[in-house]
Amino acid sequence: MLQKNGKNICALYENKKAQPAWLSYVSVTSADDAAKKAKSLGGKLLQEPFDVMDVGRMANVQDPQGAKFALWQAKKHKGADIINELGAMCWNELYTPDVDASRKYYSGLLNWTYKISPEYTEVHVGDAGTAGIIQIDEKMKGMGIKPHWMPYFAVADADGAVKTAKSLGTKDYFGPHDIPKVGRFAVLNDPFGARFAIIKPEM
Repeated sequence: MLQKNGKNICALYENKKAQPAWLSYVSVTSADDAAKKAKSLGGKLLQEPFDVMDVGRMANVQDPQGAKFALWQAKKHKGADIINELGAMCWNELYTPDVDASRKYYSGLLNWTYKISPEYTEVHVGDAGTAGIIQIDEKMKGMGIKPHWMPYFAVADADGAVKTAKSLGTKDYFGPHDIPKVGRFAVLNDPFGARFAIIKPEM
């Protein structure tokens, strides 16, 4: 478990056979029911629902466009204790070749609603914005970007965080760049190839 001030933020799991990547978890009432629905809507179950000791029940899913994520039914472990704070996850972003199809899939599976603009789809759970959906364009395809979910972590200084990441072994990165009224962000690959983003949110 990765923690901040003794509270859980996220986790690491060693699998020497897998391509290094971050896996985003979505909270559901029933992992079994959600897994059945995920499959009925065109998704693929990479792992059928299973118990994680006494902390929860989960299933690994690949959506119809190819992005992988997990369904999490909490028992003793609800998930992240801290979000939307410095050093913790503050956003998730889906890169997809078909935004319309992805909107339909996730609204059908998770009852998400959307705030849609020409360039971006913002995912809402209730009144809260929690994630975004981006079209994989030809330039991204040329860079080898495939469908995936990418987590964002909040930082106090985006430029400083990129400098630190480079000193720790990051060679492949994009940014930092400013998003008006949102913040300054960069996308990084860690030394093992796992892709994530950091952002200094505008206050």
